[in-house]
Amino acid sequence: MEKLYIKNMMCKCCIPIVRNLLESNNIKVLFIKLGYAEVIFSENSPSFTEIDKTLQQVGFGLVISREKRIVEQTKIAVIELIHFMNNVNSIVQKTDYLVEKLNLSYQQLSKLFSKYENTTLEKFIIQNKIERIKELIDSDEFTLSEIAYMMDYSSVQYLSSQFKKETGITVSEYKKDDRSERIALEDLL
Repeated sequence: MEKLYIKNMMCKCCIPIVRNLLESNNIKVLFIKLGYAEVIFSENSPSFTEIDKTLQQVGFGLVISREKRIVEQTKIAVIELIHFMNNVNSIVQKTDYLVEKLNLSYQQLSKLFSKYENTTLEKFIIQNKIERIKELIDSDEFTLSEIAYMMDYSSVQYLSSQFKKETGITVSEYKKDDRSERIALEDLL
C-alpha cells in the first residue's frame, strides 16, 4: 500500500475525478479523501512521475515534501472549516481548529503557508470567508446580520468593509449584480 498526497483537491467533487484517474491507470484506490489517497499499484501502474503528470493535466499533482503536504492539508482544513462545517463555533475558533487538526502551532502553519504560497494564511482565510459570504448571499436564506454572525464578524459593518476591500464592490452592489463574481475554491490560490 502506498500513500499519495494530492494537491489542489479543494472540494468533494474532486474525489471521484481523482479516483477515476487513478483507477484508469491501473491503481487500486483503497481510501480517498481531500488531498490524500491510499492506493495499491499493479505491475501495469505508471511511475510516480507519470502519475504526477497525469494529475497535473487536470489541475492536481502529487505532493512529495512534508512541508508542502502540511500546506495542502492547511488549505483543505480552511476550506472544510469555512465552507463545509456550517458550525459557528468552529469559525470563531479557526486558529484553534487548524492547530488541533494539523498538530502544529498557528505561527508554524502561517510561516509554512507563506513560504510556499503567494499569500499569507490569514489572507487565504479571508478570501475563503468572502467566497462563503457570496454563497450565503446567493442562497438568500440568511440576513446579512446572520451571515456576519455565522462568519465570525463583529458587525455587519465590518463584514461589509472587508467585503468591499476584497472584492472592490459593496455587498449591495453584489446583491444587485449578476453574481458572476464568485471564485471557484481551487482558484483562490
